[in-house]
Amino acid sequence: MSSPKKPRADAERNRLRLLTAARKAFGEGDEPVTLERVAREAGVGIGTLYRHFPTREALVEALYRDELAQVVASAPKLLESEKPLRALRRWMDRFAEYASTKHDMADTLRAIIEAGTVDMTQVRAELTEAVQMIMDAGVEDGTLRADVRAQDVVVTVVGACSMRALPGGPEQLDRMLDLILAGVRQPPS
Repeated sequence: MSSPKKPRADAERNRLRLLTAARKAFGEGDEPVTLERVAREAGVGIGTLYRHFPTREALVEALYRDELAQVVASAPKLLESEKPLRALRRWMDRFAEYASTKHDMADTLRAIIEAGTVDMTQVRAELTEAVQMIMDAGVEDGTLRADVRAQDVVVTVVGACSMRALPGGPEQLDRMLDLILAGVRQPPS
């Protein structure tokens, strides 16, 4: 049995350019994002975009999965340079940034989730694993409470991020993330 064929280097570069252009376009939120716009901003033809992402849904799904992987992968990287308490807050900020850049993707993303293409149970498990890594380091160094469940932190952060769309939301979200952090911090003995 042969292993899957690895994409050519130029094809992989084009795919990454398309994802970068899509991330930027969806993050700006100033006008509707068309596939033609993404291809143009990536510096490739529309045919190249369709070879990688045959539908808008395929592009949104790939972008969603790529960004989710980056958020999850940021946990160990943060722990390399930050104390656990600070790493957790920076991770929450990173998640909030990720969640806020979905302006024009919301309807497509909702359809993908409803169709079962994206398994939200798996997404929650991946996010929980990332937070658990930080929580474990914080319990070990005595800065985070041992009785707090990482899954509860994830669900609370996800809920808080929904505030960002409301008037005054970014400032309120910042305060809410501070409250979450205060709630998981180990009280001084």
